[in-house]
Amino acid sequence: MLKQKISDDLKAAMKSGNAFELGVLRMLIAAINNKEIEKRGKGGDSVLIDDEVMDVVVKEAKKRKESIDVYKQGNREDLAQKELKELEIIQTYLPKQLSEQELEKIIDEAIKTTNASTVKDLGKVMGLVSKETKGRADSKAISEIIKKKLGI
Repeated sequence: MLKQKISDDLKAAMKSGNAFELGVLRMLIAAINNKEIEKRGKGGDSVLIDDEVMDVVVKEAKKRKESIDVYKQGNREDLAQKELKELEIIQTYLPKQLSEQELEKIIDEAIKTTNASTVKDLGKVMGLVSKETKGRADSKAISEIIKKKLGI
C-alpha cells in the first residue's frame, strides 16, 4: 500500500511538473526497488510488505537528518536547506511521530520490563523501545532519553 501511494504521488508530481518532489520520490522508489532486489538475492519473495517499505523510508529520513547535521557543521546552509526540503517530503510517508511524553512513557515501561540499571542494559532497552515505536520516533532521541533515565 505504501509503495503504491509513493508511486501514485510520483505520477502526480510528473503531471504537475514539480521537479524537486519528483526527484525525491524517484530516489525513494529507487531505494525501495534496491531493497526488493536485495531481498530477491537472498532467496526471498521480491515484493516488500508495508513494514519493510516503512523501514526503507525511515532509513532515507535518517540519512537526511544526518546530512543536515553535517552540512550545518560545515557551514553549508544551502545544502542543509535542500536536505531539509527532501526530509519534509519523505516525512509525509512516515507515521505520526510520538511526543516526548509518549516516548518517555514507553521507555519507562521498557526499563521496568528489562530491569535495566546500567550502561550494559542500554541495548536491551533500545531494542524493546525500537520495536514498540517502529518509525514513530528517532533512534537518536530514544537513545538520549534512555541514557538520561539510566543516569549514563
